[in-house]
Formats: sequence, C-alpha cells, structure tokens
Amino acid sequence: MNIGFVACFVLAILFLIIGIVFALLKEKGAKYVSGFRTLNHPEKYDKAYISRDMRNQCFIYFVILSIGAILSYFLSAYIAIPTYIIWAIVFFKSVHLDTEKAFEKYLIH
Repeated sequence: MNIGFVACFVLAILFLIIGIVFALLKEKGAKYVSGFRTLNHPEKYDKAYISRDMRNQCFIYFVILSIGAILSYFLSAYIAIPTYIIWAIVFFKSVHLDTEKAFEKYLIH
C-alpha cells in the first residue's frame, strides 16, 4: 500500500467536500469560518465573499493534494512529503492570529 498516495488522497477528498459545502451554503457558510463569530460587527463584512474565498482556498488545497496523490501513486510515495510542504506553505499564508486583520479585506465599504 502506497502511504503517500493515501495520505494525499484522503486529505484532498476532505478539502473537496469542504469546498463543495462552502459553494452550496454561499453567504451562510461564512459563519463556519474560524473567527467570524468573534467579530464585533459581523454585518459589516461581505459574507458571500468570505464563503467564496474559503471555497476557492479549499479547491486550491484539493488540486495541490490531488496532484501529489497522482504523482505519489505513479512515481514514488515520497512525493507526498514535498506535496505536504507546499500545501502547508499555501495553508499557513492564509492563517492570521488577529481576527480583525484576517477579515479586513472582506469589509463592506
């Protein structure tokens, strides 16, 4: 059993499902984004844009991990290591410790 393939494939499917959920929920999906419920005035933020952005991020993670799964399956299980490193870099670029700063690009002007 190719553990690199399985590790990438399982996480890719998970992100695909989460992306589909955000796509179906549209602006209602914003309340499931980490930190959104702690905002002082959530009505000042574009909920549809937040949900769309989360959907797009999940689909990007899905593509990265799917490519890693395919390459791991056909080339080597060790391809999963650089795949996870690339995914982690892309993932942690979107992580913010300050909630207000994380959501400032979604403010309605």
